[in-house]
Amino acid sequence: MSARVVRGEPASYKVVEVSPVSEETLEDALNRRTAEGWSFESVHFVSREGSHRPALAYLFFVQGKS
Repeated sequence: MSARVVRGEPASYKVVEVSPVSEETLEDALNRRTAEGWSFESVHFVSREGSHRPALAYLFFVQGKS
């Protein structure tokens, strides 16, 4: 079940840092937070200079307040 954001209602946000970045670590973080009622909003990757592979990722979640 995902959280629902209601217009006009304040929302709560959660930022989760994931490192190392892999399919498994991203899936684990996404599944864990959505099971807690958070809705996934976006992901931002951070790479080291000279590398195309992300060093870490920030996952952004939102949850409407009732």
